[in-house]
Amino acid sequence: MRILITNDDGIHANGIQALRKAFSQLGEVTVVAPDREKSATGHCITVHDPIRVEELCFIDQPCKAWAVDGTPSDCVKIAVQKLMEHPPDLIVSGINRGANLGTDVLYSGTVSAAIEGAIEGFPSLAVSLTSFDYQDYSYAAEFAAKVGRFMVEEALPPGTLLNVNVPALPKEEIQGVSISKLGNRRYKNIFQKRTDPRGKIYYWMAGEVYDLDEDDPVTDVAAIKRKEISITPIHFDLTNYNLMDQVKDFGIKK
Repeated sequence: MRILITNDDGIHANGIQALRKAFSQLGEVTVVAPDREKSATGHCITVHDPIRVEELCFIDQPCKAWAVDGTPSDCVKIAVQKLMEHPPDLIVSGINRGANLGTDVLYSGTVSAAIEGAIEGFPSLAVSLTSFDYQDYSYAAEFAAKVGRFMVEEALPPGTLLNVNVPALPKEEIQGVSISKLGNRRYKNIFQKRTDPRGKIYYWMAGEVYDLDEDDPVTDVAAIKRKEISITPIHFDLTNYNLMDQVKDFGIKK
């Protein structure tokens, strides 16, 4: 099996190193990831600047690896089209430092890299650990490898990926696995007005998250609150098919 691993926290992040070691047990691993943190870049791609690539070597467990000064989506594109000698059997993005739940997937560089993999036609998996402070990625990596093996054996429909969120808990405290839908999350954005040393005004954005469907037990947010691993199938077709006939009835003419 050939596995491409990427992330949005940077090629030296603990999460991607845990994935690299776990998936090396399944096959040939190639790592192509940003040279520094690229969190919350969404599906941004680089079109107005050159993309620079530096080959790296991990001494503890040699594998092919490149650091890219672009976005996570750039990494997947350049990996499958230029850097890898053969197409991957599986693309894995993560392990993200922090959850990617509900509508967060629209902002996430981690999930966007997996979406890019699905666009390119490969089975793709995004993995996140639901804490910014918890540093033990070992079980999340172990679980991701288990899911990845199933994904290769049981083919998903084209254009579909799996988004996995693992509670930041020891393995024995996790209560199970839930196949979930995306929750509806919103952020109450708080812009702090500040002045720089030159007297220029700037704003620093923070945000407080709240869940609009917190009572729905089928969401990924609810699964994490129950201390369960959440697995959500996602596809990138954003068409609202239920509204197509209604929009036709508008009778819009040229």
